[in-house]
Amino acid sequence: MTQHAGDGAGEAYADLRTIADYQFGAGAGEALFPADESLRIERTTSGRPQQIHADAGRLVSFGTDGRFTLGLEGGRRLQEVLEHPAYRVVVDDESEPFVRDGKNVFSKFVLEAGPEIRPGDEVLVVHERGDLLAVGRAELDGESILDFETGMAVNVRSGAESV
Repeated sequence: MTQHAGDGAGEAYADLRTIADYQFGAGAGEALFPADESLRIERTTSGRPQQIHADAGRLVSFGTDGRFTLGLEGGRRLQEVLEHPAYRVVVDDESEPFVRDGKNVFSKFVLEAGPEIRPGDEVLVVHERGDLLAVGRAELDGESILDFETGMAVNVRSGAESV
């Protein structure tokens, strides 16, 4: 079941914005789900939102825990509004091609990580230049990502393949 703005989605958008603000901080909801944009909301047979898409691509999917998992387009929108380094894991040139290709991020290659990151959080993987390379799930908290010399830091879900 798919719903578009204008199909009674205004209330659904408000609920989605509230969840995004809770998960990522104030302003995230409006960035992900602007009132003036027609989004496609795919729902399960029970009516629960499953995925939210914009013309540019998938913004988020609804996890079974009630939190969002990011799509690349959702990551791009959050990157514009979240103050650096919030929900970011920063890598350098050595990791860039692998992360863009969808490979996981390992702690030894991380230059910076948002201090608020907790294991299981959705994060943006960005190059030190600021380019969004991928979105994924943090495996460690922000401090541990920086402290550890081994181990996976981010389980990458979607890489922003080179153009």
